Amino acid sequence: MSLNPIRPWRNIERRKSRMIMVGNVPVGGDAPITVQTMTNTITSDVRATVDQVQRAADAGADIVRVSTPDVESTRALREIVRESPVPIVADIHFHYKRAIEAAEAGAACLRINPGNIGDEKRVAEVVRAAKDHGCSIRIGVNAGSLERHLLEKYGEPCPDAMVESGLDHIRILQDHDFHEFKISVKASDVFLAAAAYQQLALATDAPIHLGITEAGGLMAGTVKSAIGLGSLLWFGIGDTIRVSLSADPVEEVRVGYEILKSLGLRTRGVQIISCPSCARQGFDVIKTVEKLEKRLEHIKTPMSLSIIGCVVNGPGEALMTDIGFTGGGAGNGMVYMAGKQSHRMSNEQMIDHIVELVEKRAGEIETEVAKAAE
Repeated sequence: MSLNPIRPWRNIERRKSRMIMVGNVPVGGDAPITVQTMTNTITSDVRATVDQVQRAADAGADIVRVSTPDVESTRALREIVRESPVPIVADIHFHYKRAIEAAEAGAACLRINPGNIGDEKRVAEVVRAAKDHGCSIRIGVNAGSLERHLLEKYGEPCPDAMVESGLDHIRILQDHDFHEFKISVKASDVFLAAAAYQQLALATDAPIHLGITEAGGLMAGTVKSAIGLGSLLWFGIGDTIRVSLSADPVEEVRVGYEILKSLGLRTRGVQIISCPSCARQGFDVIKTVEKLEKRLEHIKTPMSLSIIGCVVNGPGEALMTDIGFTGGGAGNGMVYMAGKQSHRMSNEQMIDHIVELVEKRAGEIETEVAKAAE
């Protein structure tokens, strides 16, 4: 939907991987890179958990993970799965029986941590439950919870240790004729995570789940995740992502989409191109963008909007966006449609007017898409 032309230097060649299904959502292969988050409610509080899952789905989450640390959680999972609009992944750590209960409750995927799940016999029971109930599995290696024998072998968490852990568990799953799995090798250290993922990408064709674990608060965690995930995605690594923030799960989804949008890997909603503002601005750019971001959250149709405070870069940016507004003098600015000057608009009326234009254009795009699909 963007006016930006495809340039050879913008192309990202994704690593070739197998495709698996997480419920009804394909992961890997040529499927779009999916965006995940995780609830932070008490799972046994069904209403609170379902409400949070719904908000995450409304924000664009393709898959939502739910922690299942106890029997009360796996009991609640059945109703959560039934009410969820997206596939639910059960997060399993210390007790393999929670994985079996989660599979029976309808989880679309079981996340198991090799460092915590137990010996091969227990993993085999989890595999049997996954087969019986049509679950996929994520092998979730974490630098903070590696197996003791690997820490003794390598002395500390390192890429070799993390990848060895993952490959050991891939072997276990494949030995039991189970192939519906994806894998992650997360760390809170960007360099460690990136190195482990690069090594992993060469060692398996399994779909890869990307994440920088325990990245921090909203601002610091966003920056850290953008660097770590962005660099890997840029080199074609990654089939599904989760941004781990000490924040509302909805923010994780939003940041995930912004990372993918910045790389041209997925589009959803309005991408606002705006200037940082300076003394040349013809209107308050910062407040305007804040208001527009909130007023346009309901738009799911991919499109671009430029909001530039003056004519230095405004007309040039407007050439490459679906809708643009460039500040001028005398309390008004120029509206651009499809890269061309359209009409002038007063600064006082611009926000309402731009929202109307975006909503109208979104409707037109959806109609065009529907007609093309007929």
